[in-house]
Amino acid sequence: MATRILIPTPLRPFTGQQRAVSAEGRTVGELLQQLTMDHVELRPHLFGPDGRLRSFVNVYVNDEDIRYLQREGTPVTDRDTVSIVPSVAGGAPATAAPAASELPALTNEEVQRYSRHLIMPEVGVDGQRRLKAARVLCVGAGGLGAPASLYLTAAGVGTLGLVDFDVVDVSNLQRQVLYSTSDVGRSKLAAARARLTGLNPGVNVVVHEAALTSANALGIIREYDVVVDGADNFPTRYLVNDACVLTGKPNAYGSIFRFDGQASVFGAPGGPCYRCLYPEPPPPGLVPSCAEGGVLGVLPGIVGTIQATEAIKLIIGVGETLVGRLLLFDALHMTFRTLKLQRDPDCPVCGDSPTIRELIDYEQFCGVPAASAAGSAAQPGEGETTVEDLRARLDAKAPVWILDVREPREFEICRIPGSTLIPLGELPKRLAEIPQGAAAPEIVVHCKSGARSAKAVRLLAEHGITNAKNLKGGILEWINRIDPSLPRY
Repeated sequence: MATRILIPTPLRPFTGQQRAVSAEGRTVGELLQQLTMDHVELRPHLFGPDGRLRSFVNVYVNDEDIRYLQREGTPVTDRDTVSIVPSVAGGAPATAAPAASELPALTNEEVQRYSRHLIMPEVGVDGQRRLKAARVLCVGAGGLGAPASLYLTAAGVGTLGLVDFDVVDVSNLQRQVLYSTSDVGRSKLAAARARLTGLNPGVNVVVHEAALTSANALGIIREYDVVVDGADNFPTRYLVNDACVLTGKPNAYGSIFRFDGQASVFGAPGGPCYRCLYPEPPPPGLVPSCAEGGVLGVLPGIVGTIQATEAIKLIIGVGETLVGRLLLFDALHMTFRTLKLQRDPDCPVCGDSPTIRELIDYEQFCGVPAASAAGSAAQPGEGETTVEDLRARLDAKAPVWILDVREPREFEICRIPGSTLIPLGELPKRLAEIPQGAAAPEIVVHCKSGARSAKAVRLLAEHGITNAKNLKGGILEWINRIDPSLPRY
């Protein structure tokens, strides 16, 4: 009999957009082998070149992680549900609870402002005073940080820290409800502080206008009681995790992609950390970002609000938090599922014998190339070409074949003239459409910003097509430097 396997959104392009598929097998390993035989393009996303299940892909039978059962030898029946949970760039107080006599008093205005909290037995006056005494740090003031910071401010958290270094872009406004059209081009933190202090003047909004790095993370995080992780990339996510574990601060985690969201609490005493769930990051470019894959505008509002809820519960010390649990939210089908998480005793950060005792180079750990030095941004790397070079070749009518590996919806928004669309997920099945042979023109491959097209160039090379180059910066660079009349997205 067949067992049902739930496919997450990032992997659905490789299963014909199916949300669930069935496969036959007596064990998880047999199911996955059958799954990747039925859907060949899925295999490199689940298994490495050595044939082993990738460490950034977790598999659950019902709500149990197979790493704590019999791994790929875990038996399954037709009554079980198997979930694949890849990485997408829980109840105790956050700190030792201070005595009531040490908590700040509430003013008459605060009693009126927070009256709906005060009449709740789970919060009450003491709970509100704990919120007033608390210090919460939001890493990122974007999709997740925007709703989280609004609700934490409204709830009366005494000190709210924000870490970001970006400016407001018009494309942010679809989901980052902290900002308005008049803020476009303005520093996010300047706009955020003005909005939040306007919402609640009693909250001390502290801004850290810098990238969070291994050099400053411990110093910043150490000053707060709870961290809300709104990072949008893997290096920062692992940095936040490790810094929280090393400083003993709980981490209210959230991530989003298209219609899917995840939330948990990492780094609490006795609970797992992010590395227990995902010991290693995916290779660069394998997991698309929201900028590449898109995100439903309300999704970060839901997940960010869940993060704020967890932070408040940690501060007050009530209820059952997400320590030891991973919450999965599917907005398209409006379902919530909770999976069990366990602390890995061999975890290099929070395990019984940790080997990571200080922060590391997280871009190197995640395989992210170092940023180009100033003044060399236009210089292509090996296997790359620039938009200026492509424009010159097109103007000279030189033989060049432009391959666009974005999705059809992106192609409809804007395109480079003369390009051919073959989405990355379809490329392995459509290699016959690629010009090949001695007389074939040079191939220039592009996507939105360069990550997916770099992967496509590697895939083509693996199949003997070695005359392909990645367009540095993708179509966004083409718009910036060649044709600004095209719409950005």
